[in-house]
Amino acid sequence: MVKGRGGRREGAAAVEFAMVILPFTFMIFALLELGLVFVVDSVLGNAAIESGRLIRTGQADAADMTAEEFRDDVCGRMSVFATQCDERISIDVRVIPAFGSPVPDPMSNGTSFDESQMDFNYGTFGSLVLVRVWYRQPLVTTFLGQGLSRLSDGNARLMSATAFRNEPA
Repeated sequence: MVKGRGGRREGAAAVEFAMVILPFTFMIFALLELGLVFVVDSVLGNAAIESGRLIRTGQADAADMTAEEFRDDVCGRMSVFATQCDERISIDVRVIPAFGSPVPDPMSNGTSFDESQMDFNYGTFGSLVLVRVWYRQPLVTTFLGQGLSRLSDGNARLMSATAFRNEPA
């Protein structure tokens, strides 16, 4: 037993560790989840661009591609995240009059995602086309859900968009 200015110190390290371990573990899980969100966002961006290329080059028009077939193509390009892609993804493909034209935002009401604003129209040769893909990523860490979710459901809605002019067939 050591006595001095500090008093008794037995077990102080255990108490300090107990106070620090919970926030430390929480932060580690939050960092891992944030890393997962960035990976999903990157994969989603690549899938949207590559699938949009089918429209841009006229392959979708030649194959008379439907919205479901386009969704399957995007999901097929989501690599390890393809298993739950069908239930988590929303796709909007529309002809726009000019770059920078306003388009409907399915998250504008702030409480839910409005699927009724989705369209699937890839136009013809020379059309300006906007392809937008949303992916619902559930979040486990609560404060990430508050920071990354624009909606009240606690999920992160990741969005990737690409705009282009259709090429000649």
